Amino acid sequence: MRDALRRIVQPPIRQHNVEYCFVSSPPPRMRIMRFMLSLRLLTNALFLILTLALSACQTPPLDVARSANGHEVHIAHINDHHSNLEAHANFEISLDGVATRVTLGGFPRLTTLFRQYSSLPNLLKIHAGDAMTGTLYHTLYTGEADAALMNTVCFDAFEIGNHEFDEGDSGLRRFLDHLRADSCRTPVLAANVEPAIGSPLAPHKAHGYLQPYVSKRLDGLTVGIVGIEVRGKTMNSSRPLPSTRFLDEIETARQAIDELRARGIRHIVLVTHQGYAADLAMAAQLSEVDVIVGGDSHTLLGDFSALGIGAASGPYPTVVRNLDGDPVCVVQAWEYAKAVGLLKVSFDDQARVLACSGEVTLPIGDDFRQQDASGQFTAVDATRRQQILERLATRAGGLRVVNPDPLAAAELARYASRLDDMKRQRIGVADEALCLVRVPGESTNRSSGLAGCENANQLARGSDIAQAVAEAYRQASKLADIALQNAGGIRNALPAGEVTFNTAYTVLPFTNVLYEFQLSGREIVSVLDDALANHLDRGGSDGSHPYAAGLRWNLDMSQARGSRLTNLEVKRKASGQWQPLELDSTYTLVTSDFLASGGDGYTALAAIHRAGRSVNTYLNYTQTFVDYLLARGELRRPIATEYSHKSVRTRSGQALP
Repeated sequence: MRDALRRIVQPPIRQHNVEYCFVSSPPPRMRIMRFMLSLRLLTNALFLILTLALSACQTPPLDVARSANGHEVHIAHINDHHSNLEAHANFEISLDGVATRVTLGGFPRLTTLFRQYSSLPNLLKIHAGDAMTGTLYHTLYTGEADAALMNTVCFDAFEIGNHEFDEGDSGLRRFLDHLRADSCRTPVLAANVEPAIGSPLAPHKAHGYLQPYVSKRLDGLTVGIVGIEVRGKTMNSSRPLPSTRFLDEIETARQAIDELRARGIRHIVLVTHQGYAADLAMAAQLSEVDVIVGGDSHTLLGDFSALGIGAASGPYPTVVRNLDGDPVCVVQAWEYAKAVGLLKVSFDDQARVLACSGEVTLPIGDDFRQQDASGQFTAVDATRRQQILERLATRAGGLRVVNPDPLAAAELARYASRLDDMKRQRIGVADEALCLVRVPGESTNRSSGLAGCENANQLARGSDIAQAVAEAYRQASKLADIALQNAGGIRNALPAGEVTFNTAYTVLPFTNVLYEFQLSGREIVSVLDDALANHLDRGGSDGSHPYAAGLRWNLDMSQARGSRLTNLEVKRKASGQWQPLELDSTYTLVTSDFLASGGDGYTALAAIHRAGRSVNTYLNYTQTFVDYLLARGELRRPIATEYSHKSVRTRSGQALP
C-alpha cells in the first residue's frame, strides 16, 4: 500500500480515443490527502469483505440478469481475415433445407456492419490478428491493401497474429507503416512480444510499434485492452528475428492485468491470437479478466447447423469462470472476412460481469442461386427471391443481407484493378473439389460451404489438396521418392471448376522454395514423429500434421510417440511400386524450406538441414503447383491408394472411415 500511496495517475494523453496513462510521484500535500482517503477506503473495504464473506458460498450463475444500475460495453470484432478482401462467391448454405449459393462477406460488407454498430453505446472495434497472408492481395501488395481496408473501420485495437511475422520483423513493420499512415492510428498490441531495441519493430524504443495494452475511456467506465500473441506457434511456424523475444502468454497477461488494475482500471479485455481452446484455458488461470476476444483457430461460435455450416464449436459467447469465480465472456468470429461478432457485456457497480450476449453475423449479398431441374445452380426468380428476403428478415441472427460500404468498395477497387489480368489467367480445371483438412477427425470443417466436402474432416484420408500439392512437389523433383507437406502450409481448399493463378496463390500464398534431403528410413520416421508430437504432445500448431506423396502409413493418434505410425510403405521413384519402408535404407525427400528450417516443430529435419545434408532446388513451391496444373490440364483427387493416411484412429481411439 505504501508504494501505491506514492503514485498518482496523471491526466492521460488521448490519441484515437485511447488513453495512454503514465505514473509519477505526487506533491507532498497530495500524498497527505491520498493517505487520508486510503484510510477511509480501507474502512469501507473491511465492511465490504465482511459482507461478501456472508455470501461467499453462493456463486452467482453464469446467466444472471443484468442489474438496472450496471454498465454495458459492446465489442464488434473480427479475426483471421488473411488478406481475403473480396467477397466469397458461390458459398453454399442451406435455406429451409434447400441448397442455396450466395455471395458471402468481403471486407466492404464488414465495414458496413461496423458502421451500423457505431450507434451502440460504449462500442469497441477489435481485430484479433492474422490480417496478412492468404491471397494475391498480399502477394502483390504485402500488407498495403489490408491496411487500407482495415482503416475503413478504424479499429480501437489490433492484436498481431503469428502470420504477421511470415516475412519477418521487417515485413510486419512494412504492414504497420501502412496501417499507421492513416488518421485512424490504430493501436497495435502484443504484450508478450519484445523486439530488440534497434530492430525493425523497435528502432528507437521498446514500444515503437507494439504496445502491451491501451485503455479506452467510455461513457462511465474505462476499459483496459491487453494483446497476447501465441508464443510457440509464432516462433516455430513464422519467421521472427531471433532477437525478438516471445514471453509466456499467461504470465504476461497476469502482469498486464495487475498493472492496469494498479492504475484503477477495473474492466479488462484480452485480445488474443492463440486459439479458442487456449482462451478457455487461460480464462481459468487469471484473476480480474472479464472478456477474451480471440483469433488463430478460425473458430465459428454459435449454432449455424440450420444453414448447413457444420457443428458448433461452442456457443457465442462462451461463458466460463476466471480464477476469482467470476464470469468471463469468450468470443471469436470465424475467418476470411466472412463474419463479424458483436458482443454485449453487462457489468455491475463492482465492475464484475453480470451477463454477456451477442451473435456472429454472416453478411451476404441479395443474389440467391438454387438448383433448377437440370441440377444447375441458377438465379432464383423474383417471387422466390422475395420469399427468401422475407424469411431472412424474420430469422434471429446469423445471416443478414448487407450492402458493401461504398468507400470501402472504392478502396478495394483501387487495389483490385492491378490484379485482374493475373487473376483471370486459367491454368487448369478441377473436376471435383479438393477438400482442406488439417488433422483427420478434427471438429472444424475447414471446407464448410464447398460442395463435395460436407464431411471431409471426418474421413481418414484427410486433406485432398495437401495430397495434390505433395504430388506436385514430388513430380517437380527429379530425384524425390517422397514429398512432405505440412497441413498448415495449405491455406484453402480447391473448388471444382476453372483453376486460375489466383486459385493457386490462394491455396499456397507463401514464398517458400523446395529442398531435397537424403534420409534414412529411420530419420523419416523421426521427422514424422516430430510432426505429430508437435500438436499431440507439445500443444503446438496442428498445422504440423504431415501429408506425403510416395509415402503412406497407418496412424493411431491415441498411442504414445513412437507407436503412432505403423506399416509405413514407400514408392521408390525408380520402380513406382509400393514396398515397406526400410529403416536403414536411404531415400530422397523433398519439402519446403519452411519445414527444412524447423518450422512447425520439425526439429529433427532442421538438425539434418543445419548439418548441410540438404540441397536447395530453388523451385518456388507455388509455381511448382502451377506447373503441375498446367502440365495436367485437369485435376482430380488422388486415387485412394495414393493417400498418405491408409487408416486413422483419432486421439480418442475412434476409427475413421
